Amino acid sequence: MAYIAAFIIVGLFFAAMHYFTELTKSQKATATAVILIIILSAIAYNAYTESKQEKMMLVVVKYNQGKTITCKGVDVNNTTYSLSIGTYTFIGLENTPNYGQMISASTCE
Repeated sequence: MAYIAAFIIVGLFFAAMHYFTELTKSQKATATAVILIIILSAIAYNAYTESKQEKMMLVVVKYNQGKTITCKGVDVNNTTYSLSIGTYTFIGLENTPNYGQMISASTCE
């Protein structure tokens, strides 16, 4: 839905630029290229963050299933680490060798 709204806004921008400005064709082409680059960059960034978030959620699901996950060369499981849901960080449990160690779920595979 947001993409449809963005296309409508961009269409209105180009219509206004066409009818209400005295820009030359090269200036209009430059403005169009800049707007297009900004839009494509936003789409690419959105896709990148969505894929990172999906990868992190798969790690959390594996952890919740009791499987062992590798994070920065450290084996993480629910017997040695607890999961902080607010920050998606694994925290070493008391009475384990990893006590107090914090590992972000985004660094796990």
